Amino acid sequence: MRALITGVAGFVGKYLANHLTEQNVEVFGTARNNEAKLPNVEMISLDIMDSQRVKKVIFDIKPDYIFHLAAKSSVKDSWLDKKGTFSTNVFGTLHVLDAVRDSNLDCRILTIGSSEEYGMILPEESPVSEENQLRPMSPYGVSKASVGMLARQYVKAYGMDIIHTRTFNHIGPGQSLGFVTQDFAKQIVDIEMEKQEPIVKVGNLEAVRDFTDVRDIVQAYWLLSQYGKTGDVYNVCSGIGTRIQDVLDLLLAMANVKIDTELNPLQLRPSEVPTLIGSNKRLKDSTGWKPRIPLEKSLFEILQSYRQA
Repeated sequence: MRALITGVAGFVGKYLANHLTEQNVEVFGTARNNEAKLPNVEMISLDIMDSQRVKKVIFDIKPDYIFHLAAKSSVKDSWLDKKGTFSTNVFGTLHVLDAVRDSNLDCRILTIGSSEEYGMILPEESPVSEENQLRPMSPYGVSKASVGMLARQYVKAYGMDIIHTRTFNHIGPGQSLGFVTQDFAKQIVDIEMEKQEPIVKVGNLEAVRDFTDVRDIVQAYWLLSQYGKTGDVYNVCSGIGTRIQDVLDLLLAMANVKIDTELNPLQLRPSEVPTLIGSNKRLKDSTGWKPRIPLEKSLFEILQSYRQA
């Protein structure tokens, strides 16, 4: 059994590769960086925007599963690079789907979307189900909604075996800066090491998000590849909403020194979804999945990863 992970060198890709290896799957992974190396993964240099190269890689490997993770994944950065975000996420996906179709492969594809596809959720719609109207409020959200629509179109038009996820906030050690738990944790450790004054700079603390540990996320991806229904969309989420203020409070309680907070206007976005909590009923009913790692454990391990760096 062979699996191809695009964007394997990213935050989620490394965890997914490890999880698939534990399932005795032969793992191939693509990355733009020629230097990237992961244990038990056959690494392939690939720019997802090179459609001919994508086609050759997929034709040569002939994977049974493709987990399409390669993307620009920052909501914040999507405001700074709207064109790059849309091009990479939408046209990169198009290249993968066309490569599988042109190669006549019997291959299951997971296209990885985002809770940002939902955008503005009305109070009565929470926790949001997969049938909810999409009202994306960021360039990133628009790009991922487009990916989901592409996936559905290729299932209907060409009979391809594709599942689309709408994955909510996922966290854990190794995520890059620019994501809220990482930014808070890095500042706290810098303060502990006296590299920063004892003030954490923050953005909007009233937003409510649905956090899941990345190790639970990749288990959901694997189970969906085995038991998900072709053409369906699945929320991957904990089903629990947590205020950003509460995340910060948990992290501050784990700090070794007293720390104050201060609003940084540069961390506020042009528009932001106030509340995003998902329903994971369809995922649970289809696969038996449930999250195992509590938020407090994830946050502590993120802090420790910076303390030990």
